Amino acid sequence: MASPFADPAFHRDRYPTYAALRATSPVVQVPMGGVGTATVVTGYHAARRAFTAPLSKDTGAYFADKPSGRSLHPAVARTMLATDPPEHTRLRRLVAKAFSTAVVDGLRPYIRSLAEELTDHWEPGAEVDLIAELAAPLPVIVICQLLGVPPADRDSISGWSTDLFATGDHDRIDSASHALAGYLAELIATRRTVPDGSLLSGLIAVRDGDSGRLGEDELLSLAVLLLVAGHETTSAAIGNAVLALLRHPDDLRTLAACPDRIPAAVDELLRYDAPVSIATWRWAPEAVRLEGHEIPAGSPVFVCPGAANRDPARFADPDRLDLDRPDSAGHLAFGHGIHRCVGAPLAHAEIEIVLRVLLERFPDLQPAVPPGQLSWRHSRLVRGLVSLPVRP
Repeated sequence: MASPFADPAFHRDRYPTYAALRATSPVVQVPMGGVGTATVVTGYHAARRAFTAPLSKDTGAYFADKPSGRSLHPAVARTMLATDPPEHTRLRRLVAKAFSTAVVDGLRPYIRSLAEELTDHWEPGAEVDLIAELAAPLPVIVICQLLGVPPADRDSISGWSTDLFATGDHDRIDSASHALAGYLAELIATRRTVPDGSLLSGLIAVRDGDSGRLGEDELLSLAVLLLVAGHETTSAAIGNAVLALLRHPDDLRTLAACPDRIPAAVDELLRYDAPVSIATWRWAPEAVRLEGHEIPAGSPVFVCPGAANRDPARFADPDRLDLDRPDSAGHLAFGHGIHRCVGAPLAHAEIEIVLRVLLERFPDLQPAVPPGQLSWRHSRLVRGLVSLPVRP
């Protein structure tokens, strides 16, 4: 039996597949390409529980005794996302302060000026690809600025990062992992000699100042994770949010007229079409009971925030975009528990600021192509558009 996620139609619209799985059971065993049978969690309450259940994210332990033809760079294969406490706790503590609400608030003027700069050349009525011109470059520039990546290297970073999410194309993924890790290793060596006050220089200082806290491999893997996770999902979230508003023009006009409603609207937009559709890898070292369902020992576990956020057992009329929904902030788009996205405050701010700038400058924004002509990324993890042609 083929995986339910292998159908090309799944990438265009995942929600019918999620609904069918959830109707069978919120926790179900399904075939999953490359790993045999896996546990897929689609119900909200089960997903929230799975995020805090005794499941492991240690992919090294899972694949240690399994043959593999892959050549993924270790810095990409074993990031903080692929670790368990206490290692995960120690690593997360090192980077959490860089994404605090206070730090993000300090970045808001920079993010806004960047959004304005990227849209300055848009002409009313002329077709623009919102992904290529705004949603993709803005998060890349912001995270590269934080990490001290030179502007001339941003396009390379963006290309390697995109390749890392090319589901099924193992050669492309593996090649990109080595290119990105090699680049960052050189940048670390440069920043060790010439510090620049960036987040990367700060992490190097931790490494050099106290070698017992942050090892060289950990430093490289953290740099990889922050660079990739810091923009891919945010880019997808911006595109998904704008598309949802284009498909609901009354809501778009409401936000254009009442911009103070945008922060709360961001949560509903994240719930409605989450950029992380299927969360990163988990597995069960021992059998686990989850909402009355047993996950067998050794089973890979795929928690689906995109499905959980459309669970009618949690959200009334979940397939409807409702900017007045009172409980949108309960979405799982950023995960939950100890692995909740450390960059959530920054991502939320970037989406909010982009929407403010767009709706202030282009309150009559229109789609330039019918929905059926839109192309979606072929990634199991990320739900996002390849392009979004619009007319300002």
